[in-house]
Amino acid sequence: MNDAAPAPAPRRRARVRAPELVGRGGWLNTGGKELTLADLRGKCVVVDFWTFCCINCLHVLDELRELEQKHSDTVVIIGVHSPKFVHEAEHAAVVDAVERYEVHHPVLDDPELATWKQYAVRAWPTLVVIDPEGYVVAQHAGEGHAHAIEKLVQELEAEHAAKGTLRRGDGPYVPPEPVATDLRFPGKVLALPSGNFLVSDSTRHQLVELAADGESVVRRVGNGVRGLAGDAFNEPQGLAQLPDGRIAVADTVNHAVRAYDPATGTVETLAGTGRQWWQGSPTHGPALDVALSSPWDVAWWQDRLWIAMAGVHQLWTYDPASGTVEVAAGTTNEGLVDGPAAEAWFAQPSGLAAAGDRLWVADSETSALRYVERDGDGFVVGTAVGTGLFDFGHRDGPAGQALLQHPLGVTALPDGSVAVSDTYNHALRRYDPATGEVTTLATDLREPSDAVLVGADIVVVESARHRLTRLRLPDEAVRVESVAHRTQRAATDIGPGSLRLDVVFEAPKGQKLDTRYGPSTRLLVSASPAELLAGGAGAGTDLGRELVVADGVTEGVLHVSAMAASCDDAPEIEYPACHVHQQDWSIPVRVTESGTGRLGLVLAGLDA
Repeated sequence: MNDAAPAPAPRRRARVRAPELVGRGGWLNTGGKELTLADLRGKCVVVDFWTFCCINCLHVLDELRELEQKHSDTVVIIGVHSPKFVHEAEHAAVVDAVERYEVHHPVLDDPELATWKQYAVRAWPTLVVIDPEGYVVAQHAGEGHAHAIEKLVQELEAEHAAKGTLRRGDGPYVPPEPVATDLRFPGKVLALPSGNFLVSDSTRHQLVELAADGESVVRRVGNGVRGLAGDAFNEPQGLAQLPDGRIAVADTVNHAVRAYDPATGTVETLAGTGRQWWQGSPTHGPALDVALSSPWDVAWWQDRLWIAMAGVHQLWTYDPASGTVEVAAGTTNEGLVDGPAAEAWFAQPSGLAAAGDRLWVADSETSALRYVERDGDGFVVGTAVGTGLFDFGHRDGPAGQALLQHPLGVTALPDGSVAVSDTYNHALRRYDPATGEVTTLATDLREPSDAVLVGADIVVVESARHRLTRLRLPDEAVRVESVAHRTQRAATDIGPGSLRLDVVFEAPKGQKLDTRYGPSTRLLVSASPAELLAGGAGAGTDLGRELVVADGVTEGVLHVSAMAASCDDAPEIEYPACHVHQQDWSIPVRVTESGTGRLGLVLAGLDA
């Protein structure tokens, strides 16, 4: 007879009803209908919290496309646009972004982060899964979760079909009316030796050659359908002329660098595999064997093609002589840190301009103008304008106090100064290294993303006006009233002393952590300022850690980067499918006596 007490039953997590979806900006892609969760009952709902400046959010939009198509009769994806920058809170800008990135599902414009707060979201992007009865069943932060969500959707379909609570049929998406223009959200421009312009027509997945007037279409390159084969492109951006006359193209969503030959019209791939780079992937080697991540711009400098690798916050180079690529600067950590190239931090570098012994960089997420220059046998990174991830605005004057807002382009000027396409300020700015001053050259440009010098004029890509605009470089700068901003995200109150950090990760059903080659998880913690943490910073393999908040520091930003790899849990499968789940959090914190002693961040699952 066994008198031992029975084992306790597994603890069931309380079911949580999904909060209503509300946002002052209203709904897009619904034909004017206001949606509620009641309207979505019977569907598997995936709520995607995103903002259009965020490269990781754009990656997730692409990850979700297959799920959206494959389960179109049972799954409804709802985008909740939750802005970081002031410009992103403008309704017209959200409307543009939904078209620009071909978002084919309903989007709620939530400029005041009302729904973000109701769902306790801490990072872009975050995905929340709601079952057909209206309950939250999973939350995922970051990229790489599409496979896990599809598994969950299959389970929900079977469960709720059996219960009679699954409703099949068309979802609430209503496409907007198409608009006819020669260009649609163009990205970058290159002046050709002929005097014509080559423009990356990003939303139409083509390159367009315009005549010297900047308006007449000479030819289109590419079939206009997303793809990597032949002359197809996928949201191309940056352009640079190679020494052999070909044009290098940053084929952003293909995660590749292509080459277009104007003489023959042919297109070939120079670098990239067509797959996105993940942590642990090779960072150098034969160019066609190494994965890239959202290359956004390219420039020829120091006998190499430099690549602004926005997707991993780095600069890479391609050497045509050896046919190889390698990391040139950046650690993959997102932020603003200067110093030796291998130790520097960038945040979505999106514009490049070679100018003699300097390579200028538009570092969009830090609203900064950065540069790379030689330092002995290596390179060093510096900052001319900008302070970090959360400060931005429109302020002229000494560079140390000047502010930009998410610039995407930079152009070298003949006098040694640089013009900055200050995208979210709708302005063209100028930085003069000789005086250290920042001025405004022009305003009333709609999301300028690049510019090229033509004689005494500068031709600007007005991306959201779908055109090139020619301006005369002014003798005097425009006077603009100074405006400074900080992100709308509320700071998290943490207590002094010990702070428990827990990153929640639950492997998808049917998978387990991949430990064949060592630990399958990684956690990296740092802070701005570094003095915020007296203990707990650095890299490790456990997803939980004790941090120590230093005395005397009252606020700052915690930077947390987590990665977990899971594989199919089936011994009979010789080559199990594996998936990498990854997210970076930058969390504003305020130290108060009543603050929390635990910070829980969900990578995948639910935080009990």
